[in-house]
Amino acid sequence: MKATIVNYRGSVHSQKPSHMILLPDGVKTRKDADKLKGKEVIFTTESKKLIKGKIAAAHGSKGAVRAIFERGLPGQSLGGKVDIGN
Repeated sequence: MKATIVNYRGSVHSQKPSHMILLPDGVKTRKDADKLKGKEVIFTTESKKLIKGKIAAAHGSKGAVRAIFERGLPGQSLGGKVDIGN
């Protein structure tokens, strides 16, 4: 399954570079997003490096999820795609 990186997780005064908000393809409700909790997420850089993460929770009521990665993702990753596996 693919997902689009929407934004960093953050507040008014800070942002967390290793926490990302994702919109999985075909997921429209929070109930469907909750089923993805615990799944592995992989982001591939242009130089073919893999950055792994895990879906932590649903985010909002429109099907978005929060993912926590091993390292922070670069700003160029916004709008990019990630793979959601097992």
